[in-house]
Amino acid sequence: MAEMTMIEAIRSALRLEMERDERVIVMGEDVGQLGGVFRATDGLRQFFGPSRVVDTPLAESVIAGSALGLALTGLVPVIEIQFLGFAQNAYHQICQQLARSRYRTRGAQPAQITVRAPFGGNVRTPEFHSDSMESQFAQNTGLKIVMPASAPDAKGLLLQSIRDPDPVLFLEPLRGYRMISGEVPDGDYTVPFGALRTVREGSDVTLVAWSGSVPVAAEAAELLDAKGVSAHVVDLRTLVPLDEAGLVAALERTGRCVVVHEAPATAGFGAEVVALLQEQAFYSLEAPLRRVAAPDSHYPLPGVERDFVPGAGLVVRAALETLEA
Repeated sequence: MAEMTMIEAIRSALRLEMERDERVIVMGEDVGQLGGVFRATDGLRQFFGPSRVVDTPLAESVIAGSALGLALTGLVPVIEIQFLGFAQNAYHQICQQLARSRYRTRGAQPAQITVRAPFGGNVRTPEFHSDSMESQFAQNTGLKIVMPASAPDAKGLLLQSIRDPDPVLFLEPLRGYRMISGEVPDGDYTVPFGALRTVREGSDVTLVAWSGSVPVAAEAAELLDAKGVSAHVVDLRTLVPLDEAGLVAALERTGRCVVVHEAPATAGFGAEVVALLQEQAFYSLEAPLRRVAAPDSHYPLPGVERDFVPGAGLVVRAALETLEA
């Protein structure tokens, strides 16, 4: 075990997999010479050379489209989109090309590609840099959505993502890069998709979150504990595939549930979680399901983003309201 920040765990996974499999290449804007804007790829070019750590033009569609061609020739591209908001520029390539390659070729040409992209608020970025758009990609069949919330999961899930035969969108919380740390196992290990993580056990109310919202839910659980309320906190880890059985079991444990995420409430992935629980665990509900999410608004200027991104106080209030219902 070694104590690592999330960004260090991601870098460790990239280096380990590039050493293990010579087909793996890293591509993206500034990933080589600079080592990435957040230093996720720092040192990789010096170790593996410019033919395996490739600086690309400032064109997300070119990055994703090139990755598909390279994957079809037998390489395993790991591409970096500097911020998830810029993935809109490659939406067609990611969702209509990468995600459909296996389907349209009747299984003959799967696209073994990992698309890494940071996102999330409270880091004072300019416009287009912090938007949480995971639900926009989750509807595209054939694309897996992975969203780690801890350093050990970041390494294990990234290794699993690179080895998966199909395309994976691997989303990394910006404020977690250096604020989230933990003991990360040495060497090679993977974390399976579709298996949620229990962050904290409780009996009164279940808090469901993913990525950067998991620490928010965990903080809310601490505040609720001081009020005599026992919160059960779970981290989804992956949205596609989703651990449906694990979600149902987490709700059945308490009968009450609050779903927490950074994206705006309307059509956010929290709505999918609520619909699933209403369909599969209705008779276990003791109160209406609640969502804590960002307002239905454009992402604001940095000076007021702390009033936009849901905090622990809002989660506490929602949990207490479910207990009073």
